Amino acid sequence: MGVGGWVPGLSKSAWTVLAGDALSAVGTGLTLPFLFVYLHRVRGIGVAPAELALSTIAVASVFGNVVGGWLGDRVGARNSLVVGLSLAAVGSLALTLVRRPVDAFAAVVVLGLGLSIEWPSLDALLAVSVADDQRSAVFSVRYATMNAGLAAGSLIAAGFVTVADAGSFELIYVLDAATYLIYIPVVLSVGGRLAARGQRERAGGYGLLLRDRVFVRVWVLSALLFAAGYSQLSAALPAYATGPGRIGASALAIVFAANTLTVVLAQLVVLRIVRGWRRTTSTVLACACWAACWAIALAAAGLRSAVLFGLAAVVFGLGETLLSPALGPIVNDLAPAHLRGRYNGAYTLARTTGFILGPSLAAVALSGGGGAGLFVGLIAACGAAAALAASLRARLPERANLIGEVSSA
Repeated sequence: MGVGGWVPGLSKSAWTVLAGDALSAVGTGLTLPFLFVYLHRVRGIGVAPAELALSTIAVASVFGNVVGGWLGDRVGARNSLVVGLSLAAVGSLALTLVRRPVDAFAAVVVLGLGLSIEWPSLDALLAVSVADDQRSAVFSVRYATMNAGLAAGSLIAAGFVTVADAGSFELIYVLDAATYLIYIPVVLSVGGRLAARGQRERAGGYGLLLRDRVFVRVWVLSALLFAAGYSQLSAALPAYATGPGRIGASALAIVFAANTLTVVLAQLVVLRIVRGWRRTTSTVLACACWAACWAIALAAAGLRSAVLFGLAAVVFGLGETLLSPALGPIVNDLAPAHLRGRYNGAYTLARTTGFILGPSLAAVALSGGGGAGLFVGLIAACGAAAALAASLRARLPERANLIGEVSSA
């Protein structure tokens, strides 16, 4: 049983991986709200190139997702995670050298490759670190601990980052790289089946995923959610808040801290509330939260209110806590053991697709002064995602659509 019945009783290996991930998230939190601001306001790169640089991370990730899934099945999730962390560290360091658009694109390509290998590897590693009925729990805890790190990083950055000092931005990217590198020995300390190499190749590969019609529907849903949700939190919201919303860089950092702190404080509470729910129901409610978030952001820009932008971030965070026990666990419950890496790689590719489409649409809309229209479209997209999630209920196997117990098996 977890502490007080609230914290899941996960394995030692799972907690080790989660601890390293939380440390890495501190570095990410230092930089997460600032890539657009850094490129545009500090390095003088135009709005459209800066927004497209965010999309370039995702474009580079298309290749990395496919390779990362294959690599996880061949050499094991732990080893592929180390490869991803190493590349991400190089990419983050390269951002300190950006002076021209071409420098920015080169740095984010390397960063994107690293992150795109890291994400599916970590998901696969967590999925095998616990019993099957604890997957919703471990993915939820990961989301809470990751956001604890993100919140810490964001609050630290808010204390000293300023567009008047380029060195303050360079420092946060150096620190980000350091946290990736520190995570590597933590991952390598994990033994047992988590350190096992991939299984011998079997027939099917990625072609088998394409024939899994249920997974394809989950893939489309995931891509839509990331295009209308997560990607816009890092692309549209910062540009909209610091542009039409007229809030400063420090206030933006606090807005993001409000989002991450919401996840940290609410995730385990929400996990306990939704225990025994269908994952599709949880996903529909997450879509509703995100639609409400974008509506609040529209009002915040009109009133130029940092408080309302903070409220929008809080509501978005509540949606995240509803989604974290659902999508990732569904993918891993559908995945055959010998294709777990590829299923997670394909799932991450769906997220990548969302991160390509989302910032690209934001760049076009915001450059043309159509910020309000963009957010109205995002509200509609969240409604479409909710309908698609509801339609999955009759198609998912029962075991893949149930949020399991909070306590250990």
